[in-house]
Order: sequence, then structure tokens, then C-alpha cells
Amino acid sequence: MQDYNFSNDFFRNIDAMIYTCGYENCEKGHSYGPILRNGYLIHYVLGGCGIYKARGKLFRLGEGDAFLICPGELIYYEADAHDPWSYTWIGMQGIKVKGYLERTSLPDRLTVHYGQDDQIRLCHEKMFEADKLPQNRDLIMNSIMYEYLFLLARKFPGSQASPDEKKSGYVEQALKYIEGYYCDPITIQDIADHLNINRSYLHRIFKSFTGFSVQGYLLDYRLRQACILLKDTDLSVRIIAHSTGYTDPLYFSRIFSRKMGISPSTYRKNKQVRS
Repeated sequence: MQDYNFSNDFFRNIDAMIYTCGYENCEKGHSYGPILRNGYLIHYVLGGCGIYKARGKLFRLGEGDAFLICPGELIYYEADAHDPWSYTWIGMQGIKVKGYLERTSLPDRLTVHYGQDDQIRLCHEKMFEADKLPQNRDLIMNSIMYEYLFLLARKFPGSQASPDEKKSGYVEQALKYIEGYYCDPITIQDIADHLNINRSYLHRIFKSFTGFSVQGYLLDYRLRQACILLKDTDLSVRIIAHSTGYTDPLYFSRIFSRKMGISPSTYRKNKQVRS
């Protein structure tokens, strides 16, 4: 039986979340790659030194430096043969992460120097400690993530506004509208009307910035919320359907079954068995 959980590809369009963090004290010459990663990772060098290769460039890094790994880009890094580095890392995924990082200079530069900025350094420590918590770990880790992104944007601001900034703003507003009104039977036209832009234009820019169609994102967002309600509440499928924008519970069940491969009631039963 397949285990349906929040790590499945179905949930890859979540807004922003921490998916990995950790610490490593490397052996001499320890290397990683060449490899592609599926999320954004920022490594912060605590001590020692090493090299990082990305986009055809080689960076020699040491204590206080940080380097960014972008999804889908071939990277390689290696600890020094005499003074190997130790580092912590924070990995982020979600359709908003790219936009958040573009508020900083990291996507262009790939490496930065934290220097004596204790606030940024502390975020790595707090993230590592939060990852050990037995309960509500995601809440504190994501709160640290947003603090971390804010500090990075303040210390390493991106370049001046690009021509795409207005388009990005429309996408951000569309995402917020979906988050606020997914429980109502909203349509793509409603979102376009709210933004006062053409529906076709909204589709093009949304797809360009997120990789998803507006319709596809709205569907997945609603079903993601439905999964949470099925797992964490005793509400009937009818109420859950209405609470996620579906006026017809039978239609909701068909959509859920087609997307998830199992019915809402079976999804709930499987989750309760594993709890």
C-alpha cells in the first residue's frame, strides 16, 4: 500500500518550507557531487576551507562564507585536503522561495560573506536545534526561515527593480488571493478580475514564475487543505468539500480520488491507522 504523505510530489507547490538542515564536520578532501539538487540550499562555513563549483566557476571559501545551491544546477564542493571545512546548511523548497531569494544578491553571486553578523549566523544554529524538536517542529523552523530570508535581504540586497518585478507582484497577489479565498468557489476569472488583468496574461506569467498553471495550483492547494482536514479533524467529507471550495461533495470525491489515487475516506483511514 502506498504511503500518501506530505513529502509526495503532490505537495511540491507548497509556498515555502524547510526541507533539510544539518551540520557536518568534513574529513580531509571530502567531496559532494557533481550532482543536481531539487531545492535551494545555503551552506555556511563555520571553520576550515574548501571549494565550490557552480555555473562554470570555482569559488575558494573559508570561515564566515556562505554559498547558495540552486535547484537544477550542476554543483560540486570539496573540503580542503589540509584544513577541511565544517559547515551547516539550510534547504528550502516552494514556489515562493525563488522570489524571496531574488530579493537578495545570492542568486547572482552564489557566494557571500556573513562576517561578524551574529543574527544571520544564529539562524543556522536555531534551525539545527529546532529540527530536534518532537512536536510543532515545522512551525518554528519556518518562522526561522522567514527571519533568515529577511536578514539576508537586508544584508545582501538584490539589484534594483527588474522589468519582471510588476509581473512577480501580480503572481504574489494571485497566490495570496488563492490562500485567502480557496474555501469559496472562486474561478480563474475571479482572480484575474481581482488583479484587474487579462486571464490569459495571468496564466502566462503565473506559469512562468511558478511552473504551474493557475488552475493546477488552485486545485492542488484545495486538495492539500482537504488532506490536512481529513488527517487532523473528524469533519465529514461533505463539510470538508464545502470548506475547500467544492459545493458538490461527490465531485470533490471524484477529483480527490483522481489526484490522490484513493478516496477521501480511505486517505483518512490510512492516516488514522498510522497515527
